[in-house]
Amino acid sequence: MPTGSSEMRVCVAIQHPAHVHFYKHAIRTLEAAGHEISIVVRDSEVATDLLDAYGFEYRVLGGSASGLRLLVSQARYEARMLRHAKRFDPDVMTAIGGSAAAHVASLIGARSVVFTDTEHATLTNRLMAPFADEIWTPECFHVDFGPKQVRYPGYHELAYLHPDRFEPDPSVLEELGVADEEYVVLRLVSWDASHDAGAGGIDDVADVVDRLEATGTRVLITAEGDIPPRVRDRTADVEPHRMHDVLAGASLFLGEGATMAAESAVLGTPAVYVNTLRMGYTDELEARYGLLYNCQGAFRHHNALETAEAILSGEKGGDWSDARERLLSEKVDTTNVILEALTDGGR
Repeated sequence: MPTGSSEMRVCVAIQHPAHVHFYKHAIRTLEAAGHEISIVVRDSEVATDLLDAYGFEYRVLGGSASGLRLLVSQARYEARMLRHAKRFDPDVMTAIGGSAAAHVASLIGARSVVFTDTEHATLTNRLMAPFADEIWTPECFHVDFGPKQVRYPGYHELAYLHPDRFEPDPSVLEELGVADEEYVVLRLVSWDASHDAGAGGIDDVADVVDRLEATGTRVLITAEGDIPPRVRDRTADVEPHRMHDVLAGASLFLGEGATMAAESAVLGTPAVYVNTLRMGYTDELEARYGLLYNCQGAFRHHNALETAEAILSGEKGGDWSDARERLLSEKVDTTNVILEALTDGGR
């Protein structure tokens, strides 16, 4: 894996908890090779908790917002990033989505390397694309950014869940009291992200819990927002950095979050993704590997429950471990892609 022969200064911008997972192994590898890394984060309690859990130093540059306040928040965030970048003087700035990193890098003469796998983040993509030097996407990504785009055979989730990077720790299942029983992870999102505007997912959370539990399977809920009082006692009380251990041991994932659905799929846990939005990677995980089921449209709630019940009963699906092995044989360790991109090995 390339790490470069001369010392670099790299600024990594984190805007979502999943971005911490995406970059963590690359950051450690670069630091071990003598490169200097500065991590900046858009304030998120889960993201900062993850950074703390992994022992990373970082600087919080600003909070998040929605609606009209988003423009003010974004301007303040980019101004603070610019001040930080002038002090740190990076050779490379990188982020997922990365409009702010691309803008700031263009102002200070740094190279910007942006990763994205979200086609419907149209505003972010439009603000980022003219300024980014390189845009790295999975091969299955539907949007064409032209000559600055580099496609690779992988998914973001394989930067941290490839078997070379991750081995599940079953002790968390004992702590949750599910070590000896089947369970489903139910994921609910907050719908606050700008690219989630107008989207929808599960219609009735309590109905999902009732139907899944009627199969004899335990339900563990993880949510970004409030959980209905009647099913709040199903909340999975687990630290964020241990959630992948929980996904790896589940019989099924059902939820509104595309990232966690893809995480489950690459771990070999069948995923039912309930969201009106779909991406190239959710399409490919379904069509090519059969590890994910997309449930969109007006009947998504009904279709998701029928699919989940069929999977749990054995009526739908096949050998999940075989499907995962085929996926791993065709995809790369995405951390190696990150290292190649940041050390200018991809151009």
